[in-house]
Amino acid sequence: MGGACSRKQGQHINEDGAYSRLSRRYSRNGSSKWPGTSFYRTTIDDKSRIAFCPSLMELCTYIVCEKIDEYESLCMLPKDISQQIFDELVYSRRLNATYLEAFRGCALEDIDLGEYPGVDDSWMEVISSQGSSLLTSDFSGSNLTDYALIHIKDCDNIQDLNFNFCAQISDTGLDHISGLSNLTTLSLKRNNSITADGMIALSNLVNLSKLDLERCPLIHGGLVHLKGLSKLEVLNINCCNCITDDDMEPLSELKNLKELQVSSSKVTDDGVLFFKGLHKLALLNMERCPVTSACLDALSDIVSLLFLNLSRCKLTDNGCHKFSRLKALRVLNLGFNDISDAVLVHLKGLNKLESLNLDSCRIWDNGLINLAGLHRLKCLELSDTKVGSNGLRHLSGLVNLQILNLSFTVITDEGLSNISKLSTLKSLNLDVRQITDAGLPNLTSLTGLTHLDLFCAKITDEGTNCLRNFRNLRSLEMCGGGITDAGVKNIKDLRSLVLLNLSQNIHVTDASLIYINGLTELVSLNLSSSQVTGSGLQHLKSLKKLKSLSLESTKVTVNDIKQLHLPNLVTFRPE
Repeated sequence: MGGACSRKQGQHINEDGAYSRLSRRYSRNGSSKWPGTSFYRTTIDDKSRIAFCPSLMELCTYIVCEKIDEYESLCMLPKDISQQIFDELVYSRRLNATYLEAFRGCALEDIDLGEYPGVDDSWMEVISSQGSSLLTSDFSGSNLTDYALIHIKDCDNIQDLNFNFCAQISDTGLDHISGLSNLTTLSLKRNNSITADGMIALSNLVNLSKLDLERCPLIHGGLVHLKGLSKLEVLNINCCNCITDDDMEPLSELKNLKELQVSSSKVTDDGVLFFKGLHKLALLNMERCPVTSACLDALSDIVSLLFLNLSRCKLTDNGCHKFSRLKALRVLNLGFNDISDAVLVHLKGLNKLESLNLDSCRIWDNGLINLAGLHRLKCLELSDTKVGSNGLRHLSGLVNLQILNLSFTVITDEGLSNISKLSTLKSLNLDVRQITDAGLPNLTSLTGLTHLDLFCAKITDEGTNCLRNFRNLRSLEMCGGGITDAGVKNIKDLRSLVLLNLSQNIHVTDASLIYINGLTELVSLNLSSSQVTGSGLQHLKSLKKLKSLSLESTKVTVNDIKQLHLPNLVTFRPE
């Protein structure tokens, strides 16, 4: 497809840096006196380019990190400073097994090595030397085996353990940590070795409040060992297709359970009956489960429900009247079900609803009148429905709406006049072929827009003149093919842009790169199926924050992209 926009935009811009993995450099337990700042990142203000004098703490961290190979031990330092040095070495990817030795006995409280390269069993002796001071550890994606967990036993005060994607940890490893009675959080995502028999070790973790077993395919029958964990509040067994109705019975005794995720399992209406006594349940995710509208017989009694995901289930109009009893709901996802306007009648009394997803449901213009009174609604998903321009008049009173997806509907230019009244709208997805340049002036009052998707809209250079009003835009997608260099010039002053997708515009040339080089906040750029060449890429060297660059179906080569030497570029096409 030459890097075209995806049909369903499920990934929104992250206000703190697009799609990057968030750094957890602040102590999760508030143990450190100083936040996880870095000498490299705080001495320069990126916007003003004004230099600031680093703090004494930053200077200390910087000096020790630069000379870390000269120190055999850091245990004489206050543990807060040792923690800061450790975090900086991890953040800058300079920590290795040799440097780790300097932290032996430093009483560190947080060991965050999630996705860190090279972590294996040989690291665990030093890590376990932190003893009772150690409170949290993340070893996601490491090469740790069951043997490593023998050392963890010495850290008897540990509260938070994360072994996501650790394929070599099995039932034996669980047995090693069964005595950690202070443990409150345990995460074991994507583990193919943990079985129902091994889960008996979890029954001893009496203070456990959060347990994540997502994509663990062998745990059927093992949930019975959780019956005694009276403090358990959060349980994630998403995408465990081995889970059946029988597994739900022991959960009925977890009276403090607040969040339950069982998506893509085999749980049916009969299994949902076991939820009736979970009066504190606030979040329930059953996406892709074979439940019908009959499950509402049990769910409607859980008046504490705030978040309910029944997307891609087997719901029909029959039986959906019980939605009206879920008065506390804030988020409701009913996408991809065989439901119609008849269901919306039972939603109009859910006055606390903030997000509603009706993607690919049989919703027509007249059905939207039932949503007119949902004044707290901030997000509305109507993609692939039968809604047209006439239906938008029912939404004009939703003054708090911030995100609206009308992709693949039958909205025309005339219908946009109703949207122009939604002054709080921040994200607008108009992936529809009926929108032309003539419709864009209706949107110019939406100056607060941060996300605008015009995929497949018939926008030309003339229409891009209207985009100058959107100075707060962080994400802009125009993949319809009608934009030339003149149109790109009209967006050159949108300096807040973090994501820009101009793929499929075959008349965009190297001249456009001259305008794009001023968009220095860009993290993601897509110019696939354009006339951009390798020689024009020199204009992108100013985009130091760029992490993703797509130039498929152009004359640009892999070597051309590598010659840019962009420090943060991690994903590029061609590759």
